[in-house]
Amino acid sequence: MRRLGLFLAFSILWLLAPWQTAIAGDAPGWMHALVNAPLPAHDEKTDAVLLYSERTVTVLSTDKIKITVREAYKILRPGGREYGTVAASFNSHSKISGMRGWCIPAQGKDYEVKDKEAIEIALPKVDGSELVSDVKDKFIRIPAADPGNIVGYEYEEERQPYVLQDIWRFQESSPVREAHYSVQLPAGWEYKATWMNYPEVKPTQSGNQVQWLVSDVKGIRLEDDMPPWNGVAGLVVVSFVPPGGGATKGFQNWKEMGDWEAGLEAGRRDASPEIKQKVAALTASSATQLGKMQALAKFVQGDIRYVAIELGIGGWQPHPAPEIFTHRYGDCKDKATLMGSMLHEIGVESFYISINTVRGGAAPDRPPMIGWFNHEILAVRLPADVKDKSLVAVVEHPKLGRLLIFDPTDEYTPFGQLRGELQANHGLLVTPDGGELLKLPEMPPAMSGIQRTAKLTLNPKGTLSGEVDETRIGDSAFWQRVMLKSATKETDKIKPIENVVANSLSTFQITKATILNLNQTDQPFGYRYSLVAESYAKTAGNLLLVRPRVLGSKSRDLLETKEARKYPVEFDGPSRDTDTFEITIPAGYEVDDLPPAVNADYSFASYHSKTEVNGNTLKYTRTYEVKELSVPVSKADELKKLYRIIASDERNTAVLKPVTH
Repeated sequence: MRRLGLFLAFSILWLLAPWQTAIAGDAPGWMHALVNAPLPAHDEKTDAVLLYSERTVTVLSTDKIKITVREAYKILRPGGREYGTVAASFNSHSKISGMRGWCIPAQGKDYEVKDKEAIEIALPKVDGSELVSDVKDKFIRIPAADPGNIVGYEYEEERQPYVLQDIWRFQESSPVREAHYSVQLPAGWEYKATWMNYPEVKPTQSGNQVQWLVSDVKGIRLEDDMPPWNGVAGLVVVSFVPPGGGATKGFQNWKEMGDWEAGLEAGRRDASPEIKQKVAALTASSATQLGKMQALAKFVQGDIRYVAIELGIGGWQPHPAPEIFTHRYGDCKDKATLMGSMLHEIGVESFYISINTVRGGAAPDRPPMIGWFNHEILAVRLPADVKDKSLVAVVEHPKLGRLLIFDPTDEYTPFGQLRGELQANHGLLVTPDGGELLKLPEMPPAMSGIQRTAKLTLNPKGTLSGEVDETRIGDSAFWQRVMLKSATKETDKIKPIENVVANSLSTFQITKATILNLNQTDQPFGYRYSLVAESYAKTAGNLLLVRPRVLGSKSRDLLETKEARKYPVEFDGPSRDTDTFEITIPAGYEVDDLPPAVNADYSFASYHSKTEVNGNTLKYTRTYEVKELSVPVSKADELKKLYRIIASDERNTAVLKPVTH
């Protein structure tokens, strides 16, 4: 989302303003020293290489840090022109100054862009972004960022840190020739550096200055369904510890990070008289504690709009519950705060959980840092007498007992369940004892998926027609409801059906369609529709070739690439999909040949299919189940094999021949 925002911001500026006139100006010596430098290893698809980067951090006090940044890229391909755009973020607690950029062309004089040519802009609003945010970006555009040229820039940031911590992200999508990082500490201070996703490099130290150097760092080529960037890219988390310890602003472990978050959230859940009154009204008709919790959950999920207003510390600190209730909107941590406040009024305790919406980042063997998390949910401490089969997203805590993991922002997942991207994910549980990294529960595969059944008829000309029923639960229901949320026309509401059918049938017509339980999130979502597909069966002489798998595709070309997979494959969540297609055979025909049954079972997923004949009906059944949510690189070949097995089965045909007497 951040990259999309920057792209949109720059695109708007490019179209609307003739800004930043290029002028002649010698590039600095540190850039000219790179003109003849050897390039790091790269392939023919590489758009640019980072020749040199330097990040110098000077800790002035617990309230002030100065950072200087220098970087220079060599552009290799037209796609590398984006490196001629420099953007640095700032807010009310930080400022960017001295931003300058240069271009050293392969031929001709240098170009220069000075700080006075830079512009500042707030990110444009994209779907799901903040309504109000004090985060802005300072931009410069370096001219002639063309293949063969070198572009570079420098700037200085002065920061009033919320946490005494810095992150050196030395690995990026482009190969890196040389990257430097140095820290200057006040007398008596200490530091702690934790390396992630990269072999540790020992620093050199002179007095209170510490320096690191890495070279020839490979670029990261993005892969579909890979873990989040922080989970794979080389980086160093550097914490600064003032004399006497880091209790004032920093944290050295998950407990301290939880203490910091608890401090930000203290007093924010205190209920107003209006909240107390609303809780009483919402729960008056509920005879059980579970019923009361479900009523409160429905209110916060559905009646409190998601809107983020993040000013200053507001990116981490929730608004007070009375404000959220009065205005009827808030971001994820606000909705969690209001839900926690309302639960407290019925005697139910709850705790914040900070988490990332992509699995594969924070882990017990990784250090705490704010950058791990982008979402806030709740752990609800279930009373001893609250036991119900609908409460599936439960984890047993050694001290707190049964904790139900609940996302108040997710308006489409019922209380008691958890959408796939959060399952088996690690989040920071914040309790009065501090913080701890908690692994969230994983739902049974049968809790999410598509159950599709169809009764169809094939005529002698090969036209297929009939009725299809789809029942979607869990994540499958979630995404359909999300897609249909803004649909106002009936024609738009059936587009998801058309997309599914279009991916399976070359010609078709939807003659009737109904949506079931669109807004009843405690009920399975469904589609019921009728279709006609001409020329579905293909003729070969006097034979009819019929594909028993009529709709839906489970195969993927995810791993059909020349390059070997480098990162794990992350599934959205556990699921179990089933298909049952019954095709009535045309009169005068009988089955001559059937596709073989398929039974493919791996630790991470399984696929089973069977085609059989019952009287004059061709019946195809299959089950596809995702059992493990992360497939390591060592099993990538197995996953590729599974997808190929599925693709073959989905193409297989049954052969019908005329009945002979």
